[in-house]
Amino acid sequence: MPNAKVLSEKQAIVEKLTETLQSAASGVLVDYKGITVAEDTALRHELRENGVEYSVVKNTLVRFAIDKVGMQELDEVLNGTTSLAISKDDPIAPMRIINKYSKQLGDRFNIKAGFMDGKVIPLSDVAALAELPSKDALLGQVLGMMLAPITSLAIVIKAIAEKNGEAAPAAEEAAAPAEEAPAAE
Repeated sequence: MPNAKVLSEKQAIVEKLTETLQSAASGVLVDYKGITVAEDTALRHELRENGVEYSVVKNTLVRFAIDKVGMQELDEVLNGTTSLAISKDDPIAPMRIINKYSKQLGDRFNIKAGFMDGKVIPLSDVAALAELPSKDALLGQVLGMMLAPITSLAIVIKAIAEKNGEAAPAAEEAAAPAEEAPAAE
């Protein structure tokens, strides 16, 4: 039986993991066996830039936390090496980045399972969601679609104004020499 200090530390870790899982928009469990330090550093850097929390976790501690939040379906994948990528803001970010590295690193880095909004999602859905652009890119596309008609209207109005504006100075120039000619006589 573990001593009281070790037991309380493990309980604190499980409580923290439980809170993290409850507040997460999405997450991915990964088998990271065999990746190099350089690859891991690059992965962690990209995840950090995108606001994704990434950590290596003990299967038993994660199992307790997952059971507390009601995602017992994940228990079956908790074996071997396990890391956890969680995002609170952008639900697609962990899936997109982890999927990218899974493709690059092959069998050394595999997605075990994923979840979104407290529900376990199939690996096929994780892969499909990973192909979506980032939240900022999607917002940019929506904004671009909303601004396109306004921009087109502005371009047309500018073209009409320039067309009408050029005709007026040409008429003034034609009228100006006619006025000067009589004055010269």
